[in-house]
Formats: sequence, C-alpha cells, structure tokens
Amino acid sequence: MTLPITRPDLDRYIAGWRGPVLAALIALFAGLPVLALLPPLDRDESRYAQATSQMLESGDYVDIRFQDDPRWKKPVGIYWMQALAVAATSQVENRDIQPYRIPSILGAMMAAAAIAWVGQAMFGARAGFLSGAIMGASFLLSTEAGIAKTDAMLCGAVTLAMAGLARIYLASRAGETPQRPHKLMFWLGLGLSILIKGPIGLIVIAPAMLAVSAWDRDFRWLKRLGWGWGLPLVALLVGPWAIAITIATDGGFWREAIAGDLAPKIAGGHESHGAPPGYYVLGALVMFFPATLLLPAALSTGWSRRAEPAIRFLVCWLVPAWIIFELTPTKLAHYTLPAYGALALLAGAALTRPIGNLSRYVGAALTVLVGVLLAAGVVYGLTEYGKSTAQTWATITIVFAVLAALIGAFLLMHRAAVTAVLVSIVLGVVAHGALAGTLRQLRPLSVSPQLDKVLYRADLHPRQGRPGPVAIAGYHEPSFVFLTGRDTELTDAEGAARALAEGRPAIVEEREAEAFRAATARTGVPGRAVGEVRGYNYSQGDDVDLFVYAPPGDGPAPTLNPAEPVR
Repeated sequence: MTLPITRPDLDRYIAGWRGPVLAALIALFAGLPVLALLPPLDRDESRYAQATSQMLESGDYVDIRFQDDPRWKKPVGIYWMQALAVAATSQVENRDIQPYRIPSILGAMMAAAAIAWVGQAMFGARAGFLSGAIMGASFLLSTEAGIAKTDAMLCGAVTLAMAGLARIYLASRAGETPQRPHKLMFWLGLGLSILIKGPIGLIVIAPAMLAVSAWDRDFRWLKRLGWGWGLPLVALLVGPWAIAITIATDGGFWREAIAGDLAPKIAGGHESHGAPPGYYVLGALVMFFPATLLLPAALSTGWSRRAEPAIRFLVCWLVPAWIIFELTPTKLAHYTLPAYGALALLAGAALTRPIGNLSRYVGAALTVLVGVLLAAGVVYGLTEYGKSTAQTWATITIVFAVLAALIGAFLLMHRAAVTAVLVSIVLGVVAHGALAGTLRQLRPLSVSPQLDKVLYRADLHPRQGRPGPVAIAGYHEPSFVFLTGRDTELTDAEGAARALAEGRPAIVEEREAEAFRAATARTGVPGRAVGEVRGYNYSQGDDVDLFVYAPPGDGPAPTLNPAEPVR
C-alpha cells in the first residue's frame, strides 16, 4: 500500500488562495513554451488568428470571416478575447502569433485554479493543490494553452462552471444553503462556454447534472441553482451578439454552424477525423502525462468510493461526457479536455488514501510506457524532419520525459505516491517545454514561416511596401495567409502567372510548375526565381517544393541556397 502525504506543514504553503494560484502558475509555466516558440499552426489556429486580425482591421466585431469567406462555425467569444489581447499587447500589422495565444493560456490557468479551488473543498488543501497541478501540467492542457484556438478557454469556462456546480451540489447534500458566488461561477462559466463554442460545454455540464441527480434519485437540488437570475445572465452574455449575427447574416451563421459544422461531426468522421470508440481512452495515457502513473488509482477511487458525494459528482462529470465523445464519429484529441478536470480531481482524491498494489503496478508500467513512446516519437521526428539545431532540444525532451516516467514509477512502487507525482510534474513540464523547442527546430514542418522569410529577404513582402498581394499556387495553408495578410491570393498556376504579369510576387508548388511555365509563356512574363522552400505539409501529409518568383525588372535577386531551409 502507498501512504498518502502526512506532512501538515505543507498545508501552510498551499492553503486558501495559495493553492489555486500555484496551480495556475504551473499551468502558465507548462504552456508558455508552446505559446512562445511554435510558429503559426495549420489549420485551425491560423484561421482563428486571421479572422481575429480581420476584425481588428475592419472594425467589424460581429461577422467572422477568413479572407472573403464567412467563418460561421463557432461563436464570437474567442475572437473577441484574441482581439483584446492583440490590441493590448501588440499591433495587428506585426503578424506575431503569440498575442493571439494569450486567451488560451489564461483559460488553462483558470482551469487549473478552479480545479485546485474546488479540490480544496472536496478533499482538503493538499489534494486540491495536487489536482490543480496535475491538471495544469497535463500534456493536453499545456499544449492547448499555447495554441490560439477555442479549446483551452472552453476548458477553463466549463471547469469554472463545474467547480461552481460541485460546490452547490455538495452544499445541498450537506443540508446547507448554496452560496451565491458559487451560483455565479456556474452561470458565468456556462455563458462563457456558449459564447466560445456553442453547445459543446453543455455536452459536459448537462449530462453531469442529470446523471448525479438520477444516481441520487433526487432532482430537488437543481432548483437551488438560481435559475431566475442565472438564465437571464447567460442570455445577457450571449444574446446581444446572437441577435446581431442573425441580423448581419440573415440567419446564415446558424445554418452553417449547425448544418455545416456540428451536424457532420455527429453524423460521421468530419474532415477525415474519424476514429473508433476507445480512441480517447488510449489517448489519455499520453495526454494526461506526466500524471499517467495515477490513472489506475484515479479510476479505482472513482469506483471504490462512489458512495461519497464528491466522488459521485466527479464520476458523473467524467463518464457520461466521455462516453458521448467516444461514440461521436468525429474525434480530435482535445474534445475530451473539459472532462479532464474530473480525472485530475479523482487522481488528487486517490492521494488522500493508501494506493493499492495493483494501481501502483499498473500506473508505474503505464507511465514508463508513455515515457518510452514520447522518446520514440521525438527520435522519429528528429530523424524525418530534424536538423542539427534540433538535436539539443530533442535530447532534453527525451531525457526529461524518460526521467519523469522512470523516477515517477520508482517512487510510486516504493510507496511515495505524492513525491512521485510532484517529481513527475516538474520533470514533465521541462520535457513538454523542450518538446516545443524541438518542434520549432523541425524546419521542414514550418513551410509558411520559411516562405515569409524568403519574401522578406528578396524584398518582395507587401509589408515592405512592395506591390501585392502575393499569389500562391499549390499551397493554400491558412498560416501563410496569416503571415502575409488578408489579401493573399490563393490561386492556381494561371493566377500565379497573372500576378507576375501585374508586377506582383508569385509562389508556385512544384506540382503546378509545368502549368505555370505554360501560363507564363502565354503572358510573356516568366519572372525570376529568387528562392525555394522544401518542406512537409503536415495538414495534407505531402512533401512540398515551392519556388518564389519575383516580377522581371525588380532588381537583382538575392543569393539563396535552395537546398537549405530558410531561417
């Protein structure tokens, strides 16, 4: 048996507000390398960032567009947050991706803090802090924390709502009157989740409410949520924009968001993202790292202590939502993220009592397996796409990931579960940060940034005052649009030849080269190749070879070695 932590002096450092703040700081440190180091990612992140930049440029904060196309898939919440972050910290003309990622890391910090806060009420200060630290350091949340999408902030909003709901439920079970601040947390979190990603938050919140009520055979506590003022508060948060977008698009937003985005994901593997049931269970082994060693204990706790109100609530938070996501044909790794808070709290609860031998053995084996898989993945990426500059980062990633797994497993096997978790978190956060550095150095994966640099070096970039927009054929990734601006022309070989004839730069992928040469022969303007970028388009799964052309008479071309990645 593994004994729980027994040093009462630790309570002094994590009691009260300190535990949630420390958990939030762990989430900050875990997510910051991704935020700072990775270039704009394809495809969703760059679509979100570009749509936000167009809001700032146009002053239209109601309609959502990517270039001239409507982007009517998700509500406006994350775009507003990103616009506020960019306006406060940068300028839209800079085309830096980092400011657009600020809301995501704030969402991750909110999730970790909310878990630590509600964990204090459920299991005590120590278990609460450890739960928040596990949540903040998890590979899934700390990765989403550095990406400019909806998912980290959605996780923060749903976790905030569920934390408030848990306090209301526990107070009702104890015969106490729920506090108004807890009700406010619930309704604010619910309203924010709707404004960010529509009904997705309700997929977690509503089944949890119904499941725990049915389990208890008592629905009366739901009357104490403050419906009379809570629903109007949600309507106040969501309603004004919902009315405005309905008027602005003549209802087109709702048709596209429901029939064009949500319904296909429910009906089948939308956009080639299908996977069988069990996908998320297997994925959690890696996504929950470095706390993978506690997964068996967390699940065991959920079963053996299910009679406890707090544990019962967490099981109802986790299981119904997880089953729904597993049964939905379209699967992406981050879909289950709003349920990870329950998993982290169950892991924290497991640390309050001795951990059984079976949970220790299985947890140790799983965390070692994940450490080895992470090391193997880094070696593969370095072999396929790496250069010498990536070796240092890759070595740090491998060493710390393996150390987190081996030391954590060793300590868990020797009945030091809390120490095992703390050491694994520290080493895992370092490994995750180094992984971000490794990915940054895999130059063949950064095709758009390399093209952007070629344009600058050749003095062809529109931001240098050169004629634009840039025309690009055979490579239409959103990251390139984000880096070069809204007016970037995504075209074919004919369009690229036409751009050169108009005195604008053109970029042509090798598969379009023959058609491009034929088109330039017809226009009589062949252009001059000033650079070449070779890489791997991970969105399409294809190698790409792109040539950058300057219009004739545009000055001498810079000397570039096409065989080397542009830095």
